[in-house]
Amino acid sequence: MPRIKGIPGPYRFFFTSFDCSEPPHVHVECENKMCKFWLEPLGLARSHGFGARELNVIRRIVRAHRALILEAWHEHCG
Repeated sequence: MPRIKGIPGPYRFFFTSFDCSEPPHVHVECENKMCKFWLEPLGLARSHGFGARELNVIRRIVRAHRALILEAWHEHCG
């Protein structure tokens, strides 16, 4: 699972190898919590364990680093 470097904070942003058949998105993990955000347009796909406030924080991080995440997505998926 390629991790996206350069995003500060307690969250791990990553893709999985079989993700490339889906539209661009990113998985976010922290402890035993996980969520998935679509990148274009930005939106929550699913969440397990994160509360609404933390999801809003993650959404802001994804929005702030969307160009970096999309660049990593295209590098990973071609």
